[in-house]
Amino acid sequence: MTTAVARPVVLDDWSYLPRPRGPQARRLVCFPHAGGDVGTFAELAAAVGPDVEVLAVRLPGRGGRYSHALPGTFAELTSAVAAGVGPRLGRDAVFYGQSFGALLAYEVALALGFRGPAAVVAASAPAPADWERAVRSVSADPEAGAERLLAECGLTVPDDDAVRAMVLAVLRADIAVGATYRHRPGPPARFAVHALAGDADTGASPPGTWAGTTTGPFTSAVLPGGHLLVAPGDPGPADLLRTLCLGARSDHHHDR
Repeated sequence: MTTAVARPVVLDDWSYLPRPRGPQARRLVCFPHAGGDVGTFAELAAAVGPDVEVLAVRLPGRGGRYSHALPGTFAELTSAVAAGVGPRLGRDAVFYGQSFGALLAYEVALALGFRGPAAVVAASAPAPADWERAVRSVSADPEAGAERLLAECGLTVPDDDAVRAMVLAVLRADIAVGATYRHRPGPPARFAVHALAGDADTGASPPGTWAGTTTGPFTSAVLPGGHLLVAPGDPGPADLLRTLCLGARSDHHHDR
């Protein structure tokens, strides 16, 4: 007898459960890369096991929110995501973001303060202080930058001019928003930070550069994979993320 698999659930504009697990599960909140959408995390949601529930962040301007306008600046996007997903975190949540999504995950966690996650897992991204310099070549020419990112991500686009144009339009919009990010030095975070990079990502920033972003626990690792560790059809470091979720503890919450 086979066990029925819960169907995906759209909780609201910002929150999507690819595989609902129930109220006792730890929540892994996933932030997509530039141009990415919630479908990126379908296989990860299945692979992390029954006691971890993936909540994929639904960004405007793509997928089911294609008609919704993307905020014009990174700061506005951060505020909107924090307001949208903050009430959905549950106990000792962990954030996972890759590329553009890594920076967004970290900034949203900062914006939430003591209401935020126990840990942020930042994959395939320069540290916040290095972001502007690292993405300058991509943002200087959004057309070429979108094509370059599409190639770096290793994603296949259907052989359809309209679909390709749509994918590139979403990428250009995300690049434009990412280019507005301005790092403002301040007190480091208190939540744990785990920085990852793929060994086949030739343009990756060393994950160790994230060490100064927190006074809490910090680890870094280079794992097998390319720019996108989690991708459609690839759950990526599911075992690692499961371990981090089950071991997460929001000490900075209790200190407050």
